[in-house]
Amino acid sequence: MNGSLSSNDIRNKIQTAGLCIQIGPFSVRARSSIASVAEGIERFYGDYPLHDQDFCDFHVGIHPPSGIRRWHRPQINFHLDDHIPFKPMPKDQAFATFEWGLNYCISSYAQEYLIIHSAVVEKNGFAIIMPAQPGSGKSTLTAALVSRGWRLLSDELTLIPLSKRDVVVPITRPINIKNASIEVIKSFAPEQTFGTVVNDTAKGTVTHMKPPTESIDRINETAQQRLIIFPQFRRGSDTHLTPRSKAQSFMEMAQQSFNFNILGKTGFETLKDTVSRCDCYDFRYSSLEEAMTTFDALINQQDANLKSHTLTEDIA
Repeated sequence: MNGSLSSNDIRNKIQTAGLCIQIGPFSVRARSSIASVAEGIERFYGDYPLHDQDFCDFHVGIHPPSGIRRWHRPQINFHLDDHIPFKPMPKDQAFATFEWGLNYCISSYAQEYLIIHSAVVEKNGFAIIMPAQPGSGKSTLTAALVSRGWRLLSDELTLIPLSKRDVVVPITRPINIKNASIEVIKSFAPEQTFGTVVNDTAKGTVTHMKPPTESIDRINETAQQRLIIFPQFRRGSDTHLTPRSKAQSFMEMAQQSFNFNILGKTGFETLKDTVSRCDCYDFRYSSLEEAMTTFDALINQQDANLKSHTLTEDIA
């Protein structure tokens, strides 16, 4: 349906009955009377599958509160059905709140997946899972990689289905870029589509980068788990890729999972299987160009290893 909707159609639907957006395995009905939200959704989600269906997984809205905050130092609320899960936010953060709210919806309710706070990119059929603490340079590295031919599966949430533990399910959405990384990525990939820069949020200065068209077109295509890399940006550092123990990797990923404890034994077994089948590394970098070279060499080596293993099996 998205091919039949103009920009005005998309914005009108958002501001009236709502627009249903298919984002990987989830459908989201978005409504807002805030112009910046309609503009942001049209800019970043206009190429996604769009529907008129009544049923959606999440019904969300961004609306001004009643009372003086509608006019004086205007604020907005994030609505999930009839629930308002967050405190009011400044109106200029409306689209960013929409994106943060979607993270909340998925991480709180999608219990058919083990959900880990990490980015995922893919090349040659292999998924690289990148868990990292805030400020690690994860989103900067992710934005750079997808600007150089890697496929984006997620910038924030790794979805591992409990029913098929060897893959990652895409939840491809705009990449959230913060603070000094904004100018770094705009300089590194000026051809990409960026959103409005918003200052003074809880995360500092933020903007978003639209995923490349190929990543959106392949949003329903899972990827095989192969590598787990813990990135860390350090200004002036040399580029280092260092093997990491699976036990250490398991513990840190468990800590960064949104629902590991909720899932109990199933969560433990799912994460154990993921870590067992993946090679694990620490990655320290300061140069994005060197990071691109390192990641390409690493994934090419994985491809060569797989072909060699397959050939050996055929001969045997």
